[in-house]
Amino acid sequence: MRTDKIKLNPLLRLIRAKSIRIIFGLLLIAGLYLFLTSPTMLLYRIHKKGKLIVAIRNAPTIYYEGREGQKGFEYEMLKEFAEYLGVELELDVKTGLTNLLDAVNAGFCDLGSGAISRTADREEKYFFGPDYYTVQQVVIYKRGNPQPRNISDLAKGTLEVVSNSSYEELLKNLKKTYPELSWRRTENISTDQLMYKVWTGEIDFTIADDNIAALNRRYFPELQIGFSISQKQALAWVLAKKNRKLYPLIESWLNQYRESGKLKDLEIKYYSFVDIFDYVDIRKFHDRIETRLPIYKDYFITAGERFGLPWTLLAAQAYQESHWRKRAKSPTGVRGIMMLTLDTAKNVGVTSRLDPEQSIMGGAKYLSRLLRNVPDDLYESDRIPYALAAYNIGTGHMQDARKLAEDLGYNPNSWADLGKVLPYLCQEKYYSGLKHGYARGTEPVRYVSQIFDYWDILENTITHFDR
Repeated sequence: MRTDKIKLNPLLRLIRAKSIRIIFGLLLIAGLYLFLTSPTMLLYRIHKKGKLIVAIRNAPTIYYEGREGQKGFEYEMLKEFAEYLGVELELDVKTGLTNLLDAVNAGFCDLGSGAISRTADREEKYFFGPDYYTVQQVVIYKRGNPQPRNISDLAKGTLEVVSNSSYEELLKNLKKTYPELSWRRTENISTDQLMYKVWTGEIDFTIADDNIAALNRRYFPELQIGFSISQKQALAWVLAKKNRKLYPLIESWLNQYRESGKLKDLEIKYYSFVDIFDYVDIRKFHDRIETRLPIYKDYFITAGERFGLPWTLLAAQAYQESHWRKRAKSPTGVRGIMMLTLDTAKNVGVTSRLDPEQSIMGGAKYLSRLLRNVPDDLYESDRIPYALAAYNIGTGHMQDARKLAEDLGYNPNSWADLGKVLPYLCQEKYYSGLKHGYARGTEPVRYVSQIFDYWDILENTITHFDR
């Protein structure tokens, strides 16, 4: 019995040694796998290639190239996130949501961005990052046609949506309750283009997110919102399977981005002007783009080239000032298409404020001068709104607004924060302690907002206008 024990011990020791090596090897493999798929290793791989590759769609609410360079709500977020990671942003522009999601699934990019709604069906197929915005789906129809008030009314006309979109997913679920519901699906055009088809009368209805609808109503004023067809839905980026560990990095950055107020500033920049839709004003603006703008367009282009300003910005400002009326006059004595004061006109060399060419050239010269004098600390993206506000209210009051912003704990270098404190300039308890005193501070806020609204409409309709 003792001899057998002695004989077995070496064998047991061998088995134990092999088991330990196997367990150690498995642990090593598991640890290596966890390290290779960890956020740290993922960040290392992104740093090694030096860029964050994003599949993205081309649309006003997502990403587009304007005359002032690359723009878009999601583009600006992505650019900030890439800077947070310390790499360049590389965009892979895709036509249609299906192609974008296929590119993400195939691992051709790090993530996908395209105003993608987080839905139950999609969460079974794709991995989403954290939520950054909420939208609600609405029914779009054309002014003058009967308003659809419920889902059954959609069966009375032609309804078209983007295939494999969250809109089609919603319709498929609704069809279980409303069997009469039918629709056409398209692969080749975007929701924005479908709204254009509603505007031209080619189709009766489409479905869009409320933020997309609000933007496009300014380009196509006869578009109307019939009713909300869904609950609120979150938007989020879609991550490639190999990059799921990006989630905590995005979440950490997004929390900082939100807490810094930058996300709110971005919402104000892109969506603050869409909540108030004045059909009469926007319709009149579109009419005057066709009738009055051609008379002065060359003057705006020449002035823009001379002073390094977008001619569409000058045209938008002139419309806000005078509605492109060369003999415009205010009760305070400002006159002409750019509504110059007598002192300002003399200062920029304008001898006749009623001469539209002189007025446009003088207004451009004055605005360019104000831009050069914007405080260096101001955010780059906020320099134009600051200069426009100074054109409206004067540089002294803008300096007061910056001081007041600092006193009240706001950021004096942010237009969003200055827009909050400017209205205080008409309250005695605030203006009494400021160098330049009382001012109608709400006016420059509205002035800048409307100019940016007109400017955006011009930028997005200029291709059609130039035909």
